[in-house]
Amino acid sequence: MQMQKLILGLLVACLASIAGAVERVGDFTLLDQNGASHSMSWYDDQNAVIFLTQANSCDSLNGVASDFDAVRDRYAEVNFQFMMLNAEGSVDREAVSAAAASYGSDLPILMDETQMVSQAMEISRAGEAIVYDPRSFRIVYRGPVDTNLSAALDEIAAGEDVSKAQMPVTGCEIAYGMTPDASISYAEEVAPILAENCATCHRENGIAPFALNNHQAVQGWSPMIREVVMTRRMPPGQIDHHVGKFDGAPGMSKVEIQKLLNWIAAGSRNESDRDPLTELTWPDTKWTLGEPDLIVKIPAQQIPATGVLDYRNLAVPLTELTESRWVRGSEVSPGDPTVVHHVIPSVIPPSGGEARGEGQNSVLALNPEVPTLAGYAPGYQNRMEDENTGALLEAGSTIVFQMHYTTSGKETVDETELGIYFYPEGVVPEERVSGRPAVTWDIAVPPGVKDHAMQASIELDRDVYLQSVLPHMHFRGKRVKYIAQFPDGTEQLLFNQPHYNFNWQLTYHFEEPVFLPAGTTILVDSAFDNSAQNPFNPDPSITVYGGEQSWEEMFFGFMTWKDADQSKWAVND
Repeated sequence: MQMQKLILGLLVACLASIAGAVERVGDFTLLDQNGASHSMSWYDDQNAVIFLTQANSCDSLNGVASDFDAVRDRYAEVNFQFMMLNAEGSVDREAVSAAAASYGSDLPILMDETQMVSQAMEISRAGEAIVYDPRSFRIVYRGPVDTNLSAALDEIAAGEDVSKAQMPVTGCEIAYGMTPDASISYAEEVAPILAENCATCHRENGIAPFALNNHQAVQGWSPMIREVVMTRRMPPGQIDHHVGKFDGAPGMSKVEIQKLLNWIAAGSRNESDRDPLTELTWPDTKWTLGEPDLIVKIPAQQIPATGVLDYRNLAVPLTELTESRWVRGSEVSPGDPTVVHHVIPSVIPPSGGEARGEGQNSVLALNPEVPTLAGYAPGYQNRMEDENTGALLEAGSTIVFQMHYTTSGKETVDETELGIYFYPEGVVPEERVSGRPAVTWDIAVPPGVKDHAMQASIELDRDVYLQSVLPHMHFRGKRVKYIAQFPDGTEQLLFNQPHYNFNWQLTYHFEEPVFLPAGTTILVDSAFDNSAQNPFNPDPSITVYGGEQSWEEMFFGFMTWKDADQSKWAVND
């Protein structure tokens, strides 16, 4: 009887060990020490992703890292992806890069700054090899970098299950800054995070597909919240926070993510009788900047239920503008957001001119003497200039609206409006904004390619202060950087969006405008993903060329600046 109990105990322990090794972690996205994005679902064409857990503070990793590189070399012809994972929560890229240099390794080191991935993987030590299935999002092996790892990889390469899924490992211990055991208050800590980062869209009549307006809703959607935060899909439009400082850019802090996900892991409970999300109120207006001084109504547009619609260029004379006014800001209010893909308004002054637009034959330079009005695209709909900055909207002007509609499955009528905000009468702003994009239409993305690099650039002929950037691509857009190449041969990375998402067309405003001297080249370095791993790709089997429709491609690096010398705009009394 005692022997049976012993055998049963060993069996239970063994099964528990194996079960731990095949625990489902889920999909996730992390940036490496160079600011490149790695989404596990993007590696689902690989048989496995093999991680070596890493910590800068662990001095004993050099030999293990060398052994790990040897394993990578041994399986160079097998469909495996090797990388390291910094599990200690480091935010210091230079330190991680220095550690990689000390190992003599060129592998990407994914930086789990919040430790949420490491926690999900139950990483306890540096120097552990973890074999992850990017199709099922499960760990299929964990243990030392030795013959056990090689045996597991041999079995995976042969299409077999791993026979020894978990082996003990020694190494430096990983300490966690926060765990599900932490006392995290829904009312005092979690609800404010959701109110700040989610509720504006996730509310009744908001643009998000469901409302997060009370604790019960949040608890019900907790698995989805965890998934979109772990994969960096939400908050939208996330950029690399190690590069530049941008006013109002979406994204949660390291501590906010830790609190939210650990609260979810602990059961998503509300420990109090308060629910701050039910107390939120929203302006009873469609104008986020307040009631406009002038509302320009676009003629009603009939939109069919199905089909592909050509761009519509609609000219609207400003008959209600009887005297010229200085413009401070503007905002687009889409009539039917389900069909309005984008709106680009262009001012044609009484003296004439050509409308600025998105097509190949458009004039894209911003004229500082003509107002640049807000456009509309997912995530972007208003524009407010800095104090003492603006341009004159002349009486007798016409606004041409480039309207891009996509059908939604039912007939509808769109009545989009543009709101314009003026300076008080008698106030004349003394500064102007101009700019233009780096652009190319020479686009031909081969079928199936996962990273088709492209570049465009402009050279500045005068000193400027860079104000904002807006990258624009379509479904296959993957990543984008703005790089300043100075006349003395040095460079500065200005902006990095390692995981571009066509669903969110955001303008990123520098907290402090960046001075760029005359002769500086602004390089926009980007890439397209025409593979089956791109979830937005409508057809990875075709070559994609430049064009106006979303399944074609565009490559624009929009930017705005102020001339360093603004004296020519000064008003003489």
